[in-house]
Amino acid sequence: MNKLPKSTKEAILLRLSEGMSMRATAQVVKCSYNSVARLMYDAGRACATYHDTHVRGIQGKRFIECDYIWSFIYAKEKNVPTAIAAPEEAGHVWTWTAIDSDSKLILAYLVSDKRGVEPATIFMADLASRLEDDPELYTNGLQAYVPAVRTAFGAHVNYGQLVKGYGTRLPRSQQADPDKKHGSDRIKGFVKKRISGNPDMERLGTSYVKRSNLTMRMCMRRYTRFTNAFSKKIEAHVAMVHFYMTVFNWVRSHMTLSKGRNKVTPAMAAGLATEPMAMGELVDIIEAAKPPPKKPGPKIGTVYRPRMARARRIAGN
Repeated sequence: MNKLPKSTKEAILLRLSEGMSMRATAQVVKCSYNSVARLMYDAGRACATYHDTHVRGIQGKRFIECDYIWSFIYAKEKNVPTAIAAPEEAGHVWTWTAIDSDSKLILAYLVSDKRGVEPATIFMADLASRLEDDPELYTNGLQAYVPAVRTAFGAHVNYGQLVKGYGTRLPRSQQADPDKKHGSDRIKGFVKKRISGNPDMERLGTSYVKRSNLTMRMCMRRYTRFTNAFSKKIEAHVAMVHFYMTVFNWVRSHMTLSKGRNKVTPAMAAGLATEPMAMGELVDIIEAAKPPPKKPGPKIGTVYRPRMARARRIAGN
């Protein structure tokens, strides 16, 4: 089997991180689609381990905003019953993220098919395991957050919610832009609610995590609306999310963060790194995390029979 050179792998990962689809990446880099898919799966496994290992022991008081972003697997939820050969995981998929509003570091994330208490509890427990000190938490008005935060951080944590009020959406015939096919209802107002502790009501909001969600939509092709580049398998979706989070935290410099005249990454701003990670370094991490190749052997179901002459000799004796 031919092995892709390191420069080609760097080119593939760079294009995937900038929002190019897998098939377009294969055409531009001049390699097979299967090679791109295989590298993405390897990158997902390596990046998941890297994030889990290195984004830990975060010290200091952190102002953390949490939110989720919607996407779908194979088909939208309403089309799953009529979809042909739809897998079990087809339909809604939600990506939960927690971002430090100062360093812009994505501390924790989770991909789930629900927005209930169970995934929220898992998400908050993972976030709590990465922090050394009690943070300030800000979320939207989803009620599943309340028991999840209490279970993970206790009843004393500084936690507030930004609850938005929406107006009734007009029929398309009465809209100013009748060609608009998606989007939220018009926001009429919002209320800041103290849930526990003593959160800073001036800082309470979800602006940073909402902007981070927009970056996710722009940098991952499978999150783009009205496209055929959506995820067909949950494994591919999760692998791409793992890869994106590592690139966002460690590789790409953030436009709002700087050290002198130089832009820095969220990991550098959080004190986890001293310089940006090059894409070549990420390729080395992916290669080091790959399991050793299996020794060649017989295919499953192969039956070995003795040669006929040897069989006759054995029978004659």
